Amino acid sequence: MQRPEVVFYVLASSSQHERQDFACKLIEKSYRSGQFGYVLTEHAEQAAEIDKLLWTFRAGSFVPHQRYQGQLPAYQNTILIGGSDIPEPWQKLIINLSSHYPPTITPTEKILEILDNSETSKKAGRQRYKHYLEAGLPIITHRNEAGVWLETRAGG
Repeated sequence: MQRPEVVFYVLASSSQHERQDFACKLIEKSYRSGQFGYVLTEHAEQAAEIDKLLWTFRAGSFVPHQRYQGQLPAYQNTILIGGSDIPEPWQKLIINLSSHYPPTITPTEKILEILDNSETSKKAGRQRYKHYLEAGLPIITHRNEAGVWLETRAGG
């Protein structure tokens, strides 16, 4: 059985806007590489913010997306945004902006965790990191310090 890889991105800023902007860049990158994942949000307001930001974060960018409220999109190649009820075809790639533990079994292949530098975000992130480590998942951490991305690996 394949275990998903978990990638943590720890931003230098404590800004929610910068965290969401970074999430949009990762979402766009995954879409352009042919991955159509699920953006797991904490609540409906955060889902609405990401939905709106995906239209405006970069001029000329287009990422097909919709908020998931139990209705599957007409086109499979769409990024879904919503709560913890993740439809199976979108479980391969999960971009986690919530404090929830996303599925760590097949068909999940990759979980992207985006943390800002606030204590609240880091504390919740440490709990999820420990959860993934105890599950034996490979973890890569990218930490932005002074504008430089540093990488560490654990688990697996």
